[in-house]
Amino acid sequence: MTARRRPPASVPSRAAAPGDALLIATFNPGKMRELVRLLAGIGAACITLHDCGIEAPYEETGTTYEENARGKALHYARLARRAAVADDSGLEVDALGGAPGPLSARYGGPGADDAARRRRLLDALKDAPDERRTARYVAVAAIARPDGAVRTFRGVCEGRIARAPRGTGGFGYDPLFYYPPYRATFAEIPDGRKDAVSHRGAAFRRLVAFLETEEGRSFRPAGARL
Repeated sequence: MTARRRPPASVPSRAAAPGDALLIATFNPGKMRELVRLLAGIGAACITLHDCGIEAPYEETGTTYEENARGKALHYARLARRAAVADDSGLEVDALGGAPGPLSARYGGPGADDAARRRRLLDALKDAPDERRTARYVAVAAIARPDGAVRTFRGVCEGRIARAPRGTGGFGYDPLFYYPPYRATFAEIPDGRKDAVSHRGAAFRRLVAFLETEEGRSFRPAGARL
């Protein structure tokens, strides 16, 4: 989901010359914090869309996570003239036939916030027994260069939908996404433990591993210490 707000102070933010830092292509402050954590291992500075003077959100028109992630990463890499990472993610609920899926950020209609989307989801599942509340988080991470080269990486985490929000951490559907091995929702799990098992954590670990390869070298920002 798109949030036209400045990132919090905990997110590195600085002007940089093209190529010496990695652009994190999201306006969502919760996702920004998460991606900065997940990319810490590459040893490069991260900058924001605001740092690059970019204020207009990318219009997601794809029908799959891959299409949207590729489109965002490539769009912002070209605008900023540097390597950019983006992701597209969603929640797939079995009782709803896999919905909301790639439309998760728009579930609830125009203007709906996270809380409104969670309320709509709970309402849609109000008559569903526990065995039909199975669900999964899916994320596709993408990294792109301004010349049009782009790679994508998928991650999945299985869980189920709780009957009421629990926890104050995370963002999006995290207060409803119950992860059975931890007996907690993603909003109740500390960041480090969540990153180790989450859909986005899995996708970005694959992206970081790619950057360590010979092929991935050309996508690395100049400041990377891989």
